[in-house]
Amino acid sequence: MKMTRRRFLSVSAATLVASAAHASTARWQGRAMGAEVSLVLHGGTQQDLDAAVTEIRRVERLFSIYDPTSELSHLNKNSGGRLSPDTQDLLALCDSVHRTTDGLFDPTVQPVFRAALHGRALPWHLVGWDRVRIEQGHLTMAKGQQLTLNGIAQGYATDQVRDLLTARGFAKALVSVGEHSAIGGPFRLQLEDPIHGPLGLRTLEDSAIATSSPNAMQLGVGAHIFDPTGRAVPLWSTVSVEAKSAALADGLSTALCMAPRDQIAQIAGATGTRITLIDRSGDLTRLG
Repeated sequence: MKMTRRRFLSVSAATLVASAAHASTARWQGRAMGAEVSLVLHGGTQQDLDAAVTEIRRVERLFSIYDPTSELSHLNKNSGGRLSPDTQDLLALCDSVHRTTDGLFDPTVQPVFRAALHGRALPWHLVGWDRVRIEQGHLTMAKGQQLTLNGIAQGYATDQVRDLLTARGFAKALVSVGEHSAIGGPFRLQLEDPIHGPLGLRTLEDSAIATSSPNAMQLGVGAHIFDPTGRAVPLWSTVSVEAKSAALADGLSTALCMAPRDQIAQIAGATGTRITLIDRSGDLTRLG
């Protein structure tokens, strides 16, 4: 099953018109890791697009929860295993975001998500990043634990493609692998909420943005983004985070759906990010 996207950012009409007028704009659209994927390359060639798509597929083979042959699926099946360099990097970032958010970001919620998806009792006892061990490139999980990287892997893939295109000499490109990252710019993106609709524009230039909306997908127990403690429900209808790294923005936007405003303001200051909150009434707050 492919999860409905919880991301609510789209390239604005003004940007699309401007791009269409650019004689050497190359485009690609597809799906990866359950997300809609798009690339807009100014001055790009088919070879550049092919290289970017190859990189997307490489990351997907590592982290896709939908691919039974992915590295992540292998780790879940065997309660751990040897880690590739990319997976070590991403799990190190997971640990950092976990600590930054006081545990609100926790990749071990996968058993809870699967149980909720199938209408079974929720196994909260299996959740706990503190029981995951990574030593000398090897990961070990407690019996029954499983990881999901859906709340951060799309951002990681977006960063990898951005870095690849930068290395190939691009001065202007917009990458979206579930999240958005801009080389150059400006690019205008429309922020939307699944309940309240369009709520404003964001201008992206040499930075990244990720957006999470818990109500974009409903499970039998409620929204599909969980508090790892099992106690809280989402406090925000949409959280959007702007940062230099799409992976960091992705992880924070996922976790902060559960965080009170004061905690979010503190995190925005500590991480140098800009955060937009949309509450259940549709009111918008900007921090950072």
